[in-house]
Amino acid sequence: MNRPEDIKITVATVTYNAEAMLEPTLHSVEEQTHRNVEHLIVDGNSGDNTLELVREYLERNGAEAERHEIILVSEPDEGLYDAMNKALRKATGHYIVYMNAGDTFHSADTLETVARCAFEKRLSNARPQEPGLPAVVYGQTDVVDEEGHYLRPRHLTAPARLTWRSFQRGMLVCHQAFFARTDLAQQCPYDQRYHFSADFDWCVRIMRLAARKKLPLVYTGATLADFMDGGMTTKNHSLSLRERFRIMTRHYGWLPTVVWHGWFLMRRLFKRKK
Repeated sequence: MNRPEDIKITVATVTYNAEAMLEPTLHSVEEQTHRNVEHLIVDGNSGDNTLELVREYLERNGAEAERHEIILVSEPDEGLYDAMNKALRKATGHYIVYMNAGDTFHSADTLETVARCAFEKRLSNARPQEPGLPAVVYGQTDVVDEEGHYLRPRHLTAPARLTWRSFQRGMLVCHQAFFARTDLAQQCPYDQRYHFSADFDWCVRIMRLAARKKLPLVYTGATLADFMDGGMTTKNHSLSLRERFRIMTRHYGWLPTVVWHGWFLMRRLFKRKK
């Protein structure tokens, strides 16, 4: 690996009857200036126009276009995280990031930024059988509406220094701005016992694995993703919070989780009084 362009990034997009939201996501991947991209589209056997949109995308970006590799799988699945695990098993990039229908990269050079940061922070003392790349490359996220218009920064801000313990304060890095080294991520498949917050658990487990292997988590200092307001977790907010509480007690212990949630509640009440 002699240059940032050698770093391959897998973009995984999981869809099911997603024709209303898919096009901006496809266009976002299509316009990336970093060309060493594998785009895995794992569809749950959609019955709407989703697959037609993907086929048009394939025609625009086929071998003759010299753009990026696109792999489509369409078959029934057992839900979102089952489909995401399928993509994880198939991924061949150095890094994987999930961009589902409606999610977009913040700019055309986002993947170029990620690859450059990973390349600059690679370990010179890595063992020959390992790539020496950071475990995670991450950044900030903006929230946009259904038409892609900027609404606000995500209310949780990614810290410049991230550890697996950081998520005690919530999911500080959005899933769409969390680029995990694929070989590590494949050791931590999504836990399908969770229906709304398996991504939170997945990120923590990858960061814990990185800590055991003494691999860095690298902050790009850039906004990497635009997240569409009103996703599945937002629509199931109460259930998601309960599930996340269970995940946090599993990773951080019952007492610290209760203490942190007490602090969250006090902060919210204080803001209301102001």
